[in-house]
Amino acid sequence: MRHIAIIGSGPAGYYTAEACQKQFGDAVRIDIIDRLPVPFGLIRSGVAPDHQSIKAVARRYEAVALTDNVRFVGKLNVGQDVRVPELLALYDAVVLATGAPLDRPLGVPGDDLPGVIGSAAFVGWYNGHPDFADLDPPIDGRDIAIIGNGNVALDCARVLAKSPAEFEGSDIVAHAYERLGGAQPRSITILGRRGPQQIAMTPKELGELAHLQRASPHVDPADLPPVESDAVLEPGQRKSVALLREFAQPAPEKPIPIRFDFFVQSVRVEGAGRAERLVVERTQLGANGQAVGTGETHEVPADLIISCIGYRTPPIPDVPYDEHRGRFANIDGRIAAGLYCVGWARRGPTGTIGTNKPDGFLIAEEIAGDQPEPAGKQGRAGLDALIAARGLDIVTFRDWQNIDLAEIERARAGAPREKFVRIEDMVTASRG
Repeated sequence: MRHIAIIGSGPAGYYTAEACQKQFGDAVRIDIIDRLPVPFGLIRSGVAPDHQSIKAVARRYEAVALTDNVRFVGKLNVGQDVRVPELLALYDAVVLATGAPLDRPLGVPGDDLPGVIGSAAFVGWYNGHPDFADLDPPIDGRDIAIIGNGNVALDCARVLAKSPAEFEGSDIVAHAYERLGGAQPRSITILGRRGPQQIAMTPKELGELAHLQRASPHVDPADLPPVESDAVLEPGQRKSVALLREFAQPAPEKPIPIRFDFFVQSVRVEGAGRAERLVVERTQLGANGQAVGTGETHEVPADLIISCIGYRTPPIPDVPYDEHRGRFANIDGRIAAGLYCVGWARRGPTGTIGTNKPDGFLIAEEIAGDQPEPAGKQGRAGLDALIAARGLDIVTFRDWQNIDLAEIERARAGAPREKFVRIEDMVTASRG
C-alpha cells in the first residue's frame, strides 16, 4: 500500500488527491491535512461570497473526500503539531498544497499605518476566516483606495459598494454583513500601474460593477488608448477593455463613485497616526510594456487602503523556501526526496482554481516515476499513533459535516449558511 500525505485542503490539495487515486487506484491511502477544522481552503475563504456558483466546485472535492481511501485530518498544524521530517518518515510522499494565503507587502513608506491592509486580510474578514475575524476596517463615510488591477480588486470594490439587499443569496459572514450594510464609503478608487489594456480583470467580474444599486464605475477617457488598438487583444481582454470604454461614457451619478485611476504607482502612505492619503506617481508604459515612473506625483484621499498586489506562501520549518518568489523552492514540483508541492505553493499566485488540476496530475505522475514501488511505511496508522501520543484533537470529514449542517441551520434568511469564525466554535459544532 502506498501512503501519501497532502498538506492543505483547498483546490490544489483535492485535485492532487483525485489525481493520486487515478494514478494508483485502490493501492493508495491519502491523508489530507489542514490546520483549520474546515476544508476547501480558497473556496471557503477566498472566493467572493456573492459568487456562489464558483463555490459549488466544493461538491467535487466532497466526492473525493468521501471515498474510502481519502481521509481529512483537520485542526492539525504541520510545522507545529507535527513536523515535515516526521511525515516523511511515515508516508511515501508528502505534498505541500498550502496555497499562498499571506499578503505581499505594499513596500512603501507608511504601509504599516493603521488603515492599510492586504486583500487576503480584507477578503478573509468578510469571508469569515478565523485569522481575520477581528479586523476592523474603516468604511463609513471614508475614501477607500484599492491597489491592483485584478479580479480580487474588483471583489473588494464590489463588496464595499453593495447595499444589504444585494447580498441576498451570499454567504458573507454576519459581522461583515452588518458592518457593510450599515456603512457607505464616500468614494472607492481602483489604482493600477499600467493601463486599461493591461488589466487582469475578466469581463464577468468587471461587468458586475455596472449593475450595483448605489455605486457607479468611472474611467477617465484620457486613460484609454485609441479604440483601433483593441483589435490585437485576445477576445476576453477585448471585452474587458470595451467595458472600461463604457465606464468612460457619461452616466447617472450614484452615491458611491468607483473611479479607475490608471498609470499610477504607490509612493508612500501619509497620515497623522493612521492612513489619510496615498501619494502616487504617474507612470507610462516603457519599451517592454512595464510601468515606468515619470516623476509626477499626486495625492489620492484614502482612509482605508487595500493592497491587492499578490500573495506569498507561508514558510514551513524544515522545507526549503524561495524568499524572492514567496513560495517553496522546487524544480517542477519536487522539493526533496519524497517531498513535493502543488498549486500556488509551487508556482506562486498565478492561475485560476482550475489551473490546479493539471498540477495535481503532474505531481501524481512524478510520485509514480520517483517511487515505482511503495516503501512499506506506516502512513495513516503512524500518524494516528503520533496524534494520540501528543494528545492532539483532530477534526475528521464526518466532523466537518456536522459543522456544515450547523452553519446551514444558523443561516440568516436568504443566505446559504452562516459560517463559524472562531476555531473553538467550529470544534464545538463538529461534535454534533
